[in-house]
Order: sequence, then structure tokens, then C-alpha cells
Amino acid sequence: MKIVIRPARLLGLCATLGWLSASPAPLSGQSTTRIDVEAAPRPVAVAVRAASAIVLDGVLDEAAWAASAIVLDGVLDEAAWADAQLLDNFIQSRPDAGMPSTERTEARILYDDKFLYIGVELYDREPGRLVIPSLEQDFESSNSDIFGLTLDTFLDRRNAFMFLVNPKGAVKEAQDFDDSRQENAAWEGIFEVRTTIHDRGWTVEWAIPFTTLRFDPSRASQDWGMNMMRRIRRKNEESYWAPLDQRDRIHKMSRAGTLKGLEGIRSGRNLIVKPYAVASHAGGAAAGISNGVSGDAGLDLKYGLTSRLTLDLTYRTDFSQVEVDQERVNLTRFGLFFPERRDFFTENSGVFSFGDISERNYRSGSSLSSFTLFHSRRIGLDASGHEIPIVAGGRVTGRALGFEVGALDMQTQRSSGLPAENFAVGRVKRTVEGLGDFGFIAINRQSTDGSGTFNRTYGVEANLAPHRYLRVNTYLAGVDDSALGSDWAGRIWAGWRDPFWNISASTKRVGEDFVPRVGFVRRRGVQQSYATVGVHVRPSNRAFNEVNPLAEMDYVTDMTGRLVTRTSRGSVDVSYRGGGRFGVDVEDNYEYLDTDFAVRPDAVVPAGDHSFRTAGLSLGTSAGRPLWMRASVSTGGFYNGDRTQLSLNGQWRVDYHLAFDFSAERNEVSLPGAQGFAANVYGGRAVFAASTRFFTSAFVQYNALADEVVTNVRVNYIHAPLSDIFLVYTERHDRSGATPTDRLLSFKVTKAVAF
Repeated sequence: MKIVIRPARLLGLCATLGWLSASPAPLSGQSTTRIDVEAAPRPVAVAVRAASAIVLDGVLDEAAWAASAIVLDGVLDEAAWADAQLLDNFIQSRPDAGMPSTERTEARILYDDKFLYIGVELYDREPGRLVIPSLEQDFESSNSDIFGLTLDTFLDRRNAFMFLVNPKGAVKEAQDFDDSRQENAAWEGIFEVRTTIHDRGWTVEWAIPFTTLRFDPSRASQDWGMNMMRRIRRKNEESYWAPLDQRDRIHKMSRAGTLKGLEGIRSGRNLIVKPYAVASHAGGAAAGISNGVSGDAGLDLKYGLTSRLTLDLTYRTDFSQVEVDQERVNLTRFGLFFPERRDFFTENSGVFSFGDISERNYRSGSSLSSFTLFHSRRIGLDASGHEIPIVAGGRVTGRALGFEVGALDMQTQRSSGLPAENFAVGRVKRTVEGLGDFGFIAINRQSTDGSGTFNRTYGVEANLAPHRYLRVNTYLAGVDDSALGSDWAGRIWAGWRDPFWNISASTKRVGEDFVPRVGFVRRRGVQQSYATVGVHVRPSNRAFNEVNPLAEMDYVTDMTGRLVTRTSRGSVDVSYRGGGRFGVDVEDNYEYLDTDFAVRPDAVVPAGDHSFRTAGLSLGTSAGRPLWMRASVSTGGFYNGDRTQLSLNGQWRVDYHLAFDFSAERNEVSLPGAQGFAANVYGGRAVFAASTRFFTSAFVQYNALADEVVTNVRVNYIHAPLSDIFLVYTERHDRSGATPTDRLLSFKVTKAVAF
């Protein structure tokens, strides 16, 4: 196959232009019959083989032209498109579930030896009102007009590759696991896409190499799970080729359709080598800061061991391009959970997830941010978030012998008072058709300096789906630590979620010495019970989309059975058809403190019993508007004092090139015997996207409680698929001093080479 470039858009064959130029069918010509999206049969599509050549915008290659190649220019004017099956029956999930989409969508699928092609005409009678928030890669897709595609290449009805594109060609891709339970948004694949906006709407022309996907090449005929979606943001409308209820998403693969007809395709060697080079200048007044210029180089490698197993290797890993963590206020007795942002660890992270995994659309009273056995931020970062050098590491993920498997091993250097350490993780999961999945995980963190310190964690789990609407999740985990000894934790949760009811309950036990040093546990030495009941009412009133009243209770005791926390909450959340939201909630709280709790040095809550109530109100405008905001206010008691909390966040999109995000949180706290104080955090972020390959962002945060300003400026140029140039400046400034606490200027270049 030859790929060539030409500067001008090629005019198509006149004989194939009739269907392209035709006006979309009027709304009155479409079916007006509402279908039951829950009972609707799953659709089937057939891919048609096209010529084995592709021509990108640029110089015409005569040989490719003679073969009627697909010209990837955002215009579906090649003869092959007219021969492809027309897929045009898109059904709304919102706002009018079961009704045809208000704007016609026509999708076609072709393939050749190396590429899967998707061509889509997205008709729109008002193309000037398309909502395009950004050209940035991995843009916020919920705020945009988009076309989306998911491919379940092993037809296991659980896992998928997801591709999204907006009308200006900005893309977002991800891997999704466990039938929509988890998503790896950091996954990136090599592909080409072109879009055009015209007076009929907009057009997508996509070429996805089979080397980007994983599938079983031993099957002569490939059947894949597939779904497609369209979002018309100004109407708050989502429609799907395989109909879904509005509580589900495009990666709900158990409800997807099927793509047939792929024959004689191969996945290739699936080898990607990605070296990097970085130069940095560091400085600052904080202890331990090494001032001066430094340079480094390293390598990442990705190789498909089999069609289902992928090996990732990294040497002298560098994360200088990663955006800084968001500043947050912590007025609790417990540590904060910060998400992983480093690409190497976020990719395929769902394989290693173990703990309080939340089922989408079910309320569980907990999540991985409260309890997880594997939290990759424990590798290569200290407790303050400062980097610990990673020497090398590797990871194998995928499927083998009917099991989903994962293995990871990383070695760090001695730094920040921590010894050189090795981190090893093994993960196995098996899906039983019609029942659910069962899994096991083992984690070892061990010093390699001869001191003999170690922390070992292990666990077994079962995630069951005995009924379409019923989920049951349970786990049992143990830890063995060289200093603390052994302890265990366990949980069982069950939930029922149909289109109307949302009911769940759980019980959990976490031992006092249960300290997984490669995980995160918010509370130890507790026994917790949780229950909730709520309903989802969808009024016939044209103003409302859904009304969701609910009640829930969290009941926590220590290991002796003494009550330490009780939270009762009632709320009503209302979503509008236009995309706005309104909510109100009330809480009744009880807390027992066995020791004094210092909110800050001069504000101490005494030990003993504390009962207090709070009430809150939240408002949100449609994120489809150029200026959108979400605001909330809550007021009431705070242990033996009072607290009023105000928060505001939103975005102003000047156009798809420039956008400003803003956030503010204000906490006014008063406690007896102490002077009242405010704990506030303010943040602002500006993003400029010159194109779908060149982005600049500036992120500034001010934490008033710490009197600290954090600045992060990031320039990113994608010079080739999966290949970047970064220029990043980060500064943390204590306003009480004239010199920044720490600062770092980095220039980094990566280049991915696929074989």
C-alpha cells in the first residue's frame, strides 16, 4: 500500500454525486413511531471490501487513482462509498427516548487489507449552530457535537475501543472495559480522520489501521460488536445506531449491534517504539530542590505478543509533560485521593482495578477513590507528589487461555528518603457467560537495598450480573506488612437499577492495620453499612428530562461496634431537556471523635459526640452554550461550629480555538473558641488550540489556606501520530517568600515509530 499526499481536494466521480448532493429527507418523511429501546433488537451491519489503497490530502498517485482508492479528504465522493451498506436508523436515547433522531445520519463502512473506513453524513438543517468547543485532543466530548464509534473486536460484549470526533476533526479515543464499568481515556491509537462542514451539515471520513486494533486473526471471518452515536449538543440530543436508554453510554457493549463481513484481515506485528529526549532547568527555595540544567533520554516500547496480549516496556521513564494536580481544600480527618495523570500508568489501568469499583448508573456509597488495592501514584511519586525516578518497568495486559490477565513490574531509585524499591502486580480475571466475572490480584512492594521491608497485598473478587438490572459485587483482601503485620478487608454490595428504580445496599469491613502501600484506603478500623433508594421519573412535560428523588444512609462503626459516623441524606435532582440541572439536598450528620481534631493549628474540634445538619442547593446551565456554569451553596453545622460552602465552576468558549475554564471554592468556618477562617481555592485555565495538532494551555491555582500559587504552562505540538513536542513550565510559589518554592522548565520530544 502506498500513502501519498496532495494539496488540493480531489473532485469525485460525477456518477456517484447524486446521492451525496441529495437533500436530507424531511422530518415528516421519517418514522414517528416510538420504539422500546430496552426491547429493540440489536442491529447488524455488513462491511464491504474496497480497493486496497488510501490517498491523503495531497498529490494524486495515479496507480492509487486507477484502483479507485479512498481519498481521505472529508468528502464521500468515491465510487466505493455508493456500494456500501447504508446505516441510517439512529434512535434517540435523549431527550425523546425511542424516537428517531431529529436530524438524519447516514453511515457507511468499508475495509481493505489494512484499513477500516467509516464514512458518515451528519445532516443538519442549521449547520451554523453546531457546537464545537475545542480542537484539543481528548476534548470534553459531553460539551460538543460529536460522532462516536465503538468496536468490540473480540465480540465478548464487554470490552471496546472507542473513537469520537467533533465537526472540526478534534478526536478523543479510549479503551472501555467490563461492559461500561471502567474507561481508560489515556489510550491513544494511530489513525487518520478528516471532517468537513457544509451547508447540509458535516461529514466524517475515517481510516483506522487494523494494526491499531486487537483482534483474533485466526478467524477467517471477523464478527465484531459495534455501536455508533451522534450528539446534537444544542438540542441536548443523543441518538444511537443500536438503541440505548439514556442511562447507558456508547461503550455499553452488551447492548451493541454487530459488524459482519470482515474477511482476510491481519493485525500486523503491532510494534511501536517511542523514544524521548528531555532537557530541564529546575530551581527553587524548597529543601531538596536540585537547581540547574539537566538532560535525559528514555524509551517506551509496545509490542503485541499475541493478538490478545500486549507488552509495554519503559526505560528511564519521564513524566515532565504531565499537568499539575488540582488544588483542593481538605477539612476532613482523612487523606485526599488524587487521580493518576501519567500516560504509562493510565493506559490499561482498568485491568488492575480492584476495590470499591462503581457500577455505572448505580449508587454504591463508595468508589475507588475511597478504597483501592492498586493506586499507581504510589509508584514514582512520594506522599507530597514529588517525582521519584523510575529506572525501568514493564507491563503485560490482555487475554490468554480465556482469562483477562495483567502483570506489572517497576523499579525505582532511592530518593526523598525512600529506599530503592520494586513494585510487582499480578492480575487474573475470568468471565463466566451469563453470570459475571471472578478475579484475583497480588501486589508486592519491596525495598531492594537489603533492608528487607515489604508490603504484600492480595485479594479475590466476584462481580455478578445474575439479572439484567441486578448487580452483586464482593471482594476479600488481605495485607502482610513487614512493620504492621497482617490484617484483612472485605465488602459485599448489591444494586438494582431499572429505568425507574435505583436501589442498593452494601456492608464493608476494613481492619485497623490494613495498610496497602500500593493502594489507597480512606478509612481504616471501621465497619460500614450503606443503603439507598431512589426513582427516576421522566415527565411528559416538555421542559423536564428527568426528576430523581433519593434517600441514602451511611452508618460507620469502629471495630468494637461503637458508632463513629452516621450520615442521612435526602435529595432531589432535576435535569432539563435543554441540558440544565437543579438540585436540593439535606443532610443529618453524627460524628464521634476519640481525639481532638485540628482543622488547622488554631482551630480545633474537641473529642466527643457531634451532631449537625446541612442543606444545599445546586444549579447548572447547559454545557452546550458558549458560557456555562455550575454553582452550589450549602450551609449548616460543622461539628461543634458552622460552615458555609460556595462553589462555582464553568467555561467560556470564545470559539473552538480559545476557551477559559474557571473554578472557585469558598469555605467559611467558625468554631467555638477560635477565630473564624476561610479555606478557599481559586483556579483558572486558558486553552488555545491553533489546530488539532498544536495546543497551548495555562493553568493557575491559588490555595488561600496554604497561601500558595501554582502555575503550569504547557505547549504541545503533535508532529506525527503519537509523537509530541512539549514545552512545560511549572512553578509553586509560597506568597510569604520572594523565591518560588520550586519551579521546572522542561522541553521534551517524543517520536513513535510503528512496525
